[in-house]
Order: sequence, then structure tokens, then C-alpha cells
Amino acid sequence: MIVLKSANELAIMRVAGSIVAKVLADLEAMICPGITLKELNRYAENTTRKYKVVPAFKGYQGFPAALCTSINEQVVHGIPNNYVLREGDIVGLDFGVVYKDYYGDAAITVPVGKVSDETKRLLQVTKEALYQGITKALVGNKLFDISRAIQNHVENNHFSVVRDFVGHGIGRQMHEAPQIPNFVGNDYNPRLKKGMTLAVEPMVNVGGIDVEVDAKDNWTVRTLDRQFSAHFEHTIAVTEGEPEILTLLRPELLPEVK
Repeated sequence: MIVLKSANELAIMRVAGSIVAKVLADLEAMICPGITLKELNRYAENTTRKYKVVPAFKGYQGFPAALCTSINEQVVHGIPNNYVLREGDIVGLDFGVVYKDYYGDAAITVPVGKVSDETKRLLQVTKEALYQGITKALVGNKLFDISRAIQNHVENNHFSVVRDFVGHGIGRQMHEAPQIPNFVGNDYNPRLKKGMTLAVEPMVNVGGIDVEVDAKDNWTVRTLDRQFSAHFEHTIAVTEGEPEILTLLRPELLPEVK
């Protein structure tokens, strides 16, 4: 069942989203050759605790960290470890919090130093696809209008969209109905209504669509052909007018840090 959010609930989710955006902005500024994934995770968790909120991912279905860090051919759900970032890498940073029982969730993919032209284009196209999808989150449109906009932009730029992992509704639960594929499917395609809150998150590969989950950690998703993958995400709300991005940094909404 799709749960529509009230104005009061959206106000809470804006605060959650602002905290997520703040942490991601700080992490992006920290990215450079020589930093480890564990250092990034430590910063994310410590900053979250300062705001007196809960890291959404830590312990979720057994995930061991506050931050997902996905390197190069890793698509999503990478576990922070002692890997040292190197020039030419890209790192996906996926982060969420729980504030007053509501979730915020967003992701960015960041280049490490200088990267190839193809990699720059991958990041640009994936980010553009996210915003192309968001523009279709209008009352009266259907869910697949979001999916179609993302898929068309990605494929018109000769990249591919991951099929095995998709976006989702979000609110009191990390994953609520509906699922939001980044491609046009042939199943559930509801009309969009005011109050829907959605985590839109294109995952885009340089090569083919096929991915696999690491057999050792049962979390890390990699491209089967080991070509690079990028991931961008925002939590949004469907409104009477234009869609609202809830995971934007609004400094005035950040809880006081003591």
C-alpha cells in the first residue's frame, strides 16, 4: 500500500533530508587520493550522532556500516573497508538517517582526482537522468513516466540501466511501496498522487546491465563485466505543483549540534 504523507510528515522528512545532504556534502569535500573508505564511514556516523539522529543503514538487514561506499565497478551496497582511494577511482556514497521515525536517503558518485572522459560522462549522464526522472514526478502522471525519462536519457547516451535494483517509496520505513524502476516495466504502474514520497535512484553502467552480488559479503553489487557504474539518488515528494526534493541542504533546518 502506498502511504501518502501529510504536511507535518513532510516537514519532518525535510529535516531528515537536510541532515543527509549535509553529510554527503561534507563527504564529497573529503574525497581525495589517500583517504580510506573507513575514514569516510567514521565521519558519516560521527556527524549523524552529533545531530542526535540514527544512521539508517547501520544494522539494516544486517548491514555493518552507516555509509555505503561503492568503488568503480561496484554498483551499490559496498561496505566501507581499508581500501585507499586512488586517482581515477569513482566512489558512490549512499547515506540515510532516521529522524523522528522518518527516513531520508540520498546518494552521489564522486570522482577521485582526475578521471577519464568516459567516466566524467558517466557521472554527468547519471546525474542528469536523476533530474530528468524527478521532473516527471507530477500529480496525474504515472510511475513509469519517471522510469521512462531516466531510461531514455541513459540509453540515448549509450549507457545501460541496472534492472536488478530499483528505487522505492520511503517514509516511516526505508523501503515502502511503490518500487521505482529506472526502466519501463510491465507491472505495477500507479498514478502519482500528492503526498507520495519516493527515493528515485538511477544506477547506470558503462557496459551491460548484468550485475552480481559478492558471494563473500552478500552485499556488494558489481557489474558482471567489471566496467564502471554510477549511482545518484534523491528523496522527493509529489506535490500539487513541481516535485520537491527533500534531500537538499537547508542549513536552517539542521538540528543544533552541542
